[in-house]
Amino acid sequence: MDFYNDIKERFFNLIKEKDLMSSKVEVVSARTLTSQEVIGKPERDDFPLLKGKEVMLQANFKGSLGQAFTDMPGNYSGTLREVFEMPLTNNFQRAIFTASINAVLRHLNFISKTVHCRDKEPGECAAHLADYIKERFGQPRIAFVGMQPAMVEALSTHFKIRVADLDPDNIGRKKCGVIIEDVSLTKEILSWADIVLATGTTVVNNTLTSLLIEKPIIFYGVTIAGVAYLKGYEQYCFCGH
Repeated sequence: MDFYNDIKERFFNLIKEKDLMSSKVEVVSARTLTSQEVIGKPERDDFPLLKGKEVMLQANFKGSLGQAFTDMPGNYSGTLREVFEMPLTNNFQRAIFTASINAVLRHLNFISKTVHCRDKEPGECAAHLADYIKERFGQPRIAFVGMQPAMVEALSTHFKIRVADLDPDNIGRKKCGVIIEDVSLTKEILSWADIVLATGTTVVNNTLTSLLIEKPIIFYGVTIAGVAYLKGYEQYCFCGH
C-alpha cells in the first residue's frame, strides 16, 4: 500500500467512531506563520526557518493546533473530509494533510507535542538530545538527515556524525564542526551509520520511506507527531508544546 494511503487508513480507523468525517462543520483551517510566531527569539539565528528556507504551516481544528514545516507556504480552509480527499502531489498539500492530522489527533488527546518550541527552548532541546542518544545507544555513528544547527552542534561534540541536507547553500560547507553533504549521498551515509536521526519534514517532502532501513531511526520535531503516532515511529521533541 502507498505510504500516504496507509496513513489515511490508520487515521480513519482511529477516528471512525468519532464521526468527524461526515460533518460539514468540522473545518480545518490552515495558514503560514511568521518565523517570530513559530520560534520567537532563539539564541541563534541560523535555523532554516529564520533564513527563509522553510515556513511553518499551522492547522486549526476546533481550537487544537497542529504544525508542519514546508517549503511551500499558503492558506487553506476545508472540511476534514476534503483534506483527506486532497491529492498529495506536492509539498503544500502534504503539509496541509500532515498539520491537519496533528491538529485532529491533538484535539482527540492522542498526541500532545504539535506546536514548535520557542526562544531558549530549541537550545535546551538540542542539549538534551546528546544525553538521550548516549542513554539509548552509547556511542553510535549518527546519520543526521536535515540540517538542524543546534542539534548538529550539540551532537558533533559527542559523536561521529554525518549530515545530509537539501539546501544547496549548506552543501560542502563546514557548519557546527561538520561538513554538510548532499542528499544524493544519503544512502551511503545511512550505510555508514549505526542510527538515523531525521527531520520529521521528510513526511512532507516525500522522502521519509527512503530512510526506513534496518537501523534505529528517530524523527525529530513537531511535524511528524501525528504520523509517528499512527505508524509507531519514534519521535524526539523534548520542548514541543
